Amino acid sequence: MTKFKLEYIWLDGYKPTPNLRGKTLVKEFDAFPQLEQLPLWGFDGSSTMQAEGSSSDCVLKPVAVYPDPERKNGVLVLCEVMMPDAKTPHASNTRASIADDDGAWFGFEQEYFFYQNGRPLGFPEAGFPAPQGPYYCGVGFGNVGDIARKIVEEHLDICLAAGINHEGINAEVAKGQWEFQVFGKGSRKAADEIWLARYLLQRLTEKYGIDVEYHCKPLGDTDWNGSGMHANFSTAYMREVGGKEYFESLMAAFAEARADHIAVYGPDNHMRLTGKHETASIHQFSYGVADRGASIRVPHSFVNNDYKGYLEDRRPNSKGDPYQIAAQILKTISTVPTDVEKQMKAA
Repeated sequence: MTKFKLEYIWLDGYKPTPNLRGKTLVKEFDAFPQLEQLPLWGFDGSSTMQAEGSSSDCVLKPVAVYPDPERKNGVLVLCEVMMPDAKTPHASNTRASIADDDGAWFGFEQEYFFYQNGRPLGFPEAGFPAPQGPYYCGVGFGNVGDIARKIVEEHLDICLAAGINHEGINAEVAKGQWEFQVFGKGSRKAADEIWLARYLLQRLTEKYGIDVEYHCKPLGDTDWNGSGMHANFSTAYMREVGGKEYFESLMAAFAEARADHIAVYGPDNHMRLTGKHETASIHQFSYGVADRGASIRVPHSFVNNDYKGYLEDRRPNSKGDPYQIAAQILKTISTVPTDVEKQMKAA
């Protein structure tokens, strides 16, 4: 028997977006534990904005398990928060709101800033560095400094060792700004792994004395890019059938649901979605082929493949909850009937 360190990770009840929480349970197993072997575990919800002190018990339900490369015999246990009956999802449990769809694929592009001493990493103590231009995918001390690349490379290795489908990294447009990408098949997989990758990044930066800033426009109304979390999405129907008529109906549905999407696409998005810095206006819905200034960018490959494939919603921001984002995208898609559904209604 081996004693394993089970790090139970969950989202708290803070709004408009939750924080990550984690605590360790030490438990013996014959081998690396499988999901069905992991017990439910309680926590004090009154300390996480998820319960009152007079009735503070909440329950952690394991939903995904990964090895923890940074701890000997370590296990990362992603959890949903449940009510005391262990059956009813807590009101803060946004993962439970996502429609089950094995054919849904998501890819999230997580942008963020490294912050130290209240400023982006690499910024002078007063004022600003040289304007944007050389930092995007940049190289060299003057562009990326001497710490950031070490962190992002270490984070990449940790995520890959944990089995997270981390697909790449790059320095972003603003100094001190970086991005990583996660892809997953199934309606929850990519969102699960974005939260786990965020957890691992925030835990990693502790030893460097650096914070991760997810706010979508931390430098305010300046000529510095904000941070997004572009959502690339498709369903089996979009990939295999598609068609121009279906695509146009889908875009009409997204336009109709504009306010519903903005409501869950991350706080303070009005500061980022200004029509500047490769963003669309928060007040209008738009789409365009290869247009990074549109709400939804339509890849050339999508059009060239008879309107089949994936689309990129560029409006979600870096602090958004990927569970809520995925849930809303699938909800809007579900309002658009497919040819099969049309034929069934006609019959």
